Amino acid sequence: MSSNHKCTLFEAHYYSSTSMTKWKPDFDSAASEYAKAAVCFKNAKQFEQAKDAYLKEAEYHTENKALFHAAKAIEQAGMMMKDLKKMPEAIQYIEKASMIYVENGTPDTAAMALDRAGKLIEPVSLEKAVDLYQQAAGVFENEDRLRQSAELLGKASRLLVRLRRLDEAATALQKEKNMYKDIENYPTCFKKTTAQVLVHLHRNDFVAADKCVRESYSLPGYSGSEDCVAMETLLQGYDEQDEDQVHRVCNSALLKYMDNDYAKLAISLKVPGGGAKKKTAKPPQGGAGAPAASAEDDDDYEGGLC
Repeated sequence: MSSNHKCTLFEAHYYSSTSMTKWKPDFDSAASEYAKAAVCFKNAKQFEQAKDAYLKEAEYHTENKALFHAAKAIEQAGMMMKDLKKMPEAIQYIEKASMIYVENGTPDTAAMALDRAGKLIEPVSLEKAVDLYQQAAGVFENEDRLRQSAELLGKASRLLVRLRRLDEAATALQKEKNMYKDIENYPTCFKKTTAQVLVHLHRNDFVAADKCVRESYSLPGYSGSEDCVAMETLLQGYDEQDEDQVHRVCNSALLKYMDNDYAKLAISLKVPGGGAKKKTAKPPQGGAGAPAASAEDDDDYEGGLC
């Protein structure tokens, strides 16, 4: 430990204690000295000691009723755990900090901290990232910050699709779409309808997919739009088990350039029953003397309808 570290820790201990000549601890100065020590440890890449110093800083800020600064210090302790590759512990500290931010009346800061935590944990645990994004969305929703809430719900929805938790994804998408409707962002509602249709068809729920499109007719500009026509064509092809029609829609630019998780749903969508398709009549077999195909033969489906 360098002399600078020792000096700041000694002063922190001095300010936090009492003596014959100092009857009351100076929590503000103690917190400040622990903050300096934390930075020194951090710069020296001694992240465990930096974490401990940040937590001591938070402790004295709490004693001094400076809850916002306490939360900041706890969040920094979490970042030290991130640098140590201890992601679960890092997330625990950031979640704790976000709760204090809310209690302190700074919910926006809490939601942004949870969003950052979601990004940190996403490569490690998609499930925990979903939880953090949904928590953040809830904080923004409580503050009537619907655009920010919807964006975070969108992150959660995409991860739920990746996790194949499609029932939950469908619910999250509906809530997300309702928020965009409330703020009159109708073009985004169109895209969410498309995502809903893909999710419901992968759930084998044609009725729910069709309902999403029908309900969207009430959105200004949806009826007759490119998104609407594509979904009507997709649903028709799916209902009629026309694999070619479904394939054309699902491989169109409109769907291929959606967010990656939904684009994957599109290109992997299969029609029920394997997608038997109507065949053109085969030419007569056996040369010119063979009988011509009858009208009944023209309507044959090879192998029958699935």
